[in-house]
Amino acid sequence: MIDITYSQDVAAARDAGQPIVALESTIITHGMPWPQNLEVAQQVERTVRDGGAVPATIAVLDGTLHVGLDDDQLIKLAQAKNVAKLSRADIAVCMAQGRTGATTVAATMIAAHLAGISVFATGGIGGVHQGAEDNFDISADLQELAQTPVTVVAAGAKAILDLPKTFEVLETLGVPVITVGQNEIPAFWSRSSGLSAPLRLDTAAEIAKAQMMRTALGLSGGQLVTNPIPEANEIPRDVILPIIETAMAEATAQGIAGKSVTPFLLQRIFELTEGRSLASNVALVLNNARLATEIAKEMTKLA
Repeated sequence: MIDITYSQDVAAARDAGQPIVALESTIITHGMPWPQNLEVAQQVERTVRDGGAVPATIAVLDGTLHVGLDDDQLIKLAQAKNVAKLSRADIAVCMAQGRTGATTVAATMIAAHLAGISVFATGGIGGVHQGAEDNFDISADLQELAQTPVTVVAAGAKAILDLPKTFEVLETLGVPVITVGQNEIPAFWSRSSGLSAPLRLDTAAEIAKAQMMRTALGLSGGQLVTNPIPEANEIPRDVILPIIETAMAEATAQGIAGKSVTPFLLQRIFELTEGRSLASNVALVLNNARLATEIAKEMTKLA
């Protein structure tokens, strides 16, 4: 068993059996510029605390897996350069080399499970990229959901992905995709994706009970809870789709491929929406943190 360093708050919550919500760190290192990245990270943590749970931002610092960061560590990470972006394939190498890395959805799920944390709030999961039939670009997040028993609260998959194929893969892998409060899967910035929700649950208590039932049945993996962005903050589907298509065409024309595609697309969408996409991103992350906190509290009651 590896050594995990817990923040003081997370260690106390574990000892007392209090609800804890895991948070990823790539949104800090790869999602936003300084100092907005720090401000948003602090906002998300405050949202969890205000809801009655303890936030556990997860990262690898100098080779050590940290579950929960103190203020100084959060600031240092937000200002760090050349931070590795960690998923299942590279988290162990990063730790073995004594490096610093930020956790994606997959790596955060792994660390949360090791720490006994059952709920994780993020923005949107990775999935099947456009053109995957040729480039085979599919996020490890999907396989992680199929094998690691953590409930992930997201605003769907990132809208730049091939959403029908993403949710088809999740169905094949046996991952429950649960939409909250509506019958259509949300699409990150938009409440609508055009895809019917395979499952719908409207309360945190129902969602918590569903994960507990999976465990009782001996089923592997977690569940994906797709939580629609608040109406006041969404960019409607008919507005964002042409912008995404423009950004994708520019990426193709410039020969951008591989891991460079996603950051390029997000930056261009930010520019083409005049910053509206980033404001929506912040709103949906906070909304997901609120729901994850309620689910964590319900799971604590059932434990």
